[in-house]
Amino acid sequence: MLQFILIVVLGLSLGNAAGQELRRVDDTELIQLLTGSSNVVVLFNKNNCQRCLEYENVVTKIHPQLEETLSAIVVQSVDSNLVSIYDPSKEPALVFFRRGIPILYHGEINDDEILDFFNDNLEPAVKELSDDNFEHLTQASSGATTGDWFIFFSSAECTVCQRLYAVWESVGGKLKRKLNIARMNSLESGISTAKRLGALASPAFIFLRQGKMYKYTSKQYTPEAFVQFAEKGYLTQSHPEPVPEIPSAVNEFLGPLQSYFKSENITSLATLGIVALVAIIFVTKKVAKIFSAEPVKTKNKSK
Repeated sequence: MLQFILIVVLGLSLGNAAGQELRRVDDTELIQLLTGSSNVVVLFNKNNCQRCLEYENVVTKIHPQLEETLSAIVVQSVDSNLVSIYDPSKEPALVFFRRGIPILYHGEINDDEILDFFNDNLEPAVKELSDDNFEHLTQASSGATTGDWFIFFSSAECTVCQRLYAVWESVGGKLKRKLNIARMNSLESGISTAKRLGALASPAFIFLRQGKMYKYTSKQYTPEAFVQFAEKGYLTQSHPEPVPEIPSAVNEFLGPLQSYFKSENITSLATLGIVALVAIIFVTKKVAKIFSAEPVKTKNKSK
């Protein structure tokens, strides 16, 4: 009898353990989940990885809470080809997709920290800026009275930029109570601002603080590196530059011409200008001579 009870208890334990395992999905299934309307938490793992196993144990433990509090489907994807899209450093990576918008978790492998971070970021924290709203929202020229801004300049043609989407959302989630985190398209809706700040080459990152701008030049594209720069790293890792004034319509028109004058082609441009001026004077004199000439008189012929 005792042996039978032990077998039943053991069977129930194994059944509960199996029920607690994270559902594994392949890339096809994962794409279907991510293109749907549900929230999804994905643990990107790989085989023979101790840190991956630690993540799996913690996420397995808390996945009922994740499902309940986030209203999310929780899965894991092993050796996925999609992981580099959301985390350039690859596995292990824990990503929360909020109706398709990803945010990468960064922090300790701790159940409470993971739950708190995702619950605190049910909505995206990154603001979208454009040429139309940049100055109004940032007040960059007047000394950033709306607070500090850390801006990511990206473009559709930039593959690296697309892979930093979840990373930048993570930065926004971490710093949203300290400063403003934003994103701009440097080749489309934000092209004038990108030209103004010298951020046309994407990806580019600029930190605006009290009328000064600090450029992030490091190639460490991790949430930790970005957060450290925004909190205090800008003081030692970058040189402050004044935020350029808003260009006037005249300066917008003359800008390319002024740049050309400053280039090595100034001699040829000056020569061309002189030739054009001489030609205008010559033509003007010819026209004046024609109009000032007396009309030709005709003689009447007798019949």
